[in-house]
Amino acid sequence: MQILAEKEAEEFLEQEGFPVSKRCITPSIHVGLAWARKISFPVALKVVSSRIIHKSEVNGVRLDIRNEEEFKKNFGQLMHIRSAEEVMIEPFTHGIPLLLGLKKDLAFGHTIVVGWGDIYTEVLKDISLRICPVDKKEVLSLLQELKVNALLEGTRGRKPVSKKKLARLIVNLSHLPKKYPKIKELDINPLLVSDKEMRIIDARIVFQD
Repeated sequence: MQILAEKEAEEFLEQEGFPVSKRCITPSIHVGLAWARKISFPVALKVVSSRIIHKSEVNGVRLDIRNEEEFKKNFGQLMHIRSAEEVMIEPFTHGIPLLLGLKKDLAFGHTIVVGWGDIYTEVLKDISLRICPVDKKEVLSLLQELKVNALLEGTRGRKPVSKKKLARLIVNLSHLPKKYPKIKELDINPLLVSDKEMRIIDARIVFQD
């Protein structure tokens, strides 16, 4: 079994044409700070380690870092987490967090899961699934089943996201097992979506032998 943690999983997805957030991964606070200055604050910082699966459990994610002082403090704290290897620096963006996933089922083959993402996925349990591959019509039907769909369509002054673009992304993801049948699990959590863009913020992939 081969496991691709965030760094490798995002590189894999980027090569396959999926929209991954811009990022810099480094153990050097000086290199990281220079990149943060280049893209402008605010930024997000995440611990990178092949031995840390759930970063939130070790306080390994720091969001909305607004200046150099905050950056230095949080970068140092992340590098002092046990098993920390590097720190990932990304632009801090707002959006609706979605979960996208693939799972190989013994009975049905690969299935695709879509739902509410981020740290509340297990709590809210707002998910729907279909057997891969899916088409645009199936995706739109799937989205209608979700509570988060109300946010996607725009509410309380929030502009609606482009369901056409989101559906295309989900359709493309559902076809990935055709090219890589050994995918056992694939988790994108979250995919941040807004009226302006869609970006993969975190991912993990497991390949079976």
